[in-house]
Amino acid sequence: MDEATEHRMSADDRIEQARRLYERALFGGDTDAVGTAERQLDAVEADLALARGRIAHARFLNDGHEDPQELSLFERAAELHRNLGNVHGEAEALFWIGCFHQVVRADDTTALPVLEQAHQKAVQADDPLTASYALRHLGMADHKAGRLDQAQARLEESTHLRRKIGFLPGVAANLIGLAYLTAAQGHRDKALTLLDEAASLAATAHAHGILRHVGEARRQL
Repeated sequence: MDEATEHRMSADDRIEQARRLYERALFGGDTDAVGTAERQLDAVEADLALARGRIAHARFLNDGHEDPQELSLFERAAELHRNLGNVHGEAEALFWIGCFHQVVRADDTTALPVLEQAHQKAVQADDPLTASYALRHLGMADHKAGRLDQAQARLEESTHLRRKIGFLPGVAANLIGLAYLTAAQGHRDKALTLLDEAASLAATAHAHGILRHVGEARRQL
């Protein structure tokens, strides 16, 4: 099995393979089977930790209360994926570590180098979705710091990646950010045009949460 195929295996497949490897070790005397089985289970644990961390983050966005386990879940996922040599998985986990520091802790100083690393590894792993998320959040930090041109460049690159893979809700979300930037640069009419496109894309994707953000942006602009 090649490395790319192994990284795409489902949790059920990995657990079943670990069971078969256990039998090979116990009954067949395969001395390598135990280590291989442990790698499969580490991959399951990594994916589960990442999934639990994302749910904890969603809960924070809903109620504003930090989950004390969120960061440790993402850090565990990053550690396991790194040990497994799964650059794609490590990039995603690093993004969420950076996102945690930026969004939950409001600590851009800690978040930015992690987000930069997540972007680099996502590019290395040919993972445009994670790269687009990292660029979006780097752009958010630039906007907050007043680096408007750099923020725009990063958001535009993120949007390009999202259009390329057909991630319409993500494109709409980025267009809202670009609208705020455009308005801050004194181009209100262009900003409203961006919001019109964002609303159209969000409606097509049934992204009702994004539509609410479009309405809020229109009121602020």
